Amino acid sequence: MSDRQSRTYTGIGARRTPSDVLDLMRSLAARLPRAGWVLRSGGADGADRAFEEGAASVDGEWETYRADGGWCGLADLTPGGPTAGAFELAARVHPAWARCSDRVRALHARNCHEILGPDLTEPSRFVVSWTPDGSLDGASRDAGGTGQALRVAALHSIPVFNLRRPDHRTRIERYL
Repeated sequence: MSDRQSRTYTGIGARRTPSDVLDLMRSLAARLPRAGWVLRSGGADGADRAFEEGAASVDGEWETYRADGGWCGLADLTPGGPTAGAFELAARVHPAWARCSDRVRALHARNCHEILGPDLTEPSRFVVSWTPDGSLDGASRDAGGTGQALRVAALHSIPVFNLRRPDHRTRIERYL
């Protein structure tokens, strides 16, 4: 386990995350780099963008995994989009893979990298998210696209802090 990998976390969530939660995500993402944490996210509007803005505001390190291969912040990786292994894992954990378009499959495969890193062997230490249902494992349809990343995290026993849950939000606020 590399030192960098031992200090990575994933910051993700719904595109329609409430503004007060987006502010909390920015604050957390601005605080964690001071303790040596590296953010992983997906570059989507809403939660992902808030985490990235927070990390950028303090010149923190982050990795952005995009379905189209426009990966950012990964000096040791040639951008190429999700790997074949990510597509295989995504197909295994997605409940309706056969009904997904190629574009949606690429987004779900990208989520595997958000949790497990560029070669799928460097799991994040924890996930901070917001979903409308407060999901920790992505089992509910209401977890939306973020649910795929949460299913991958659950499969790898990675702790999830969902800011929709009052006790999780309070814990993060106390940390800040």
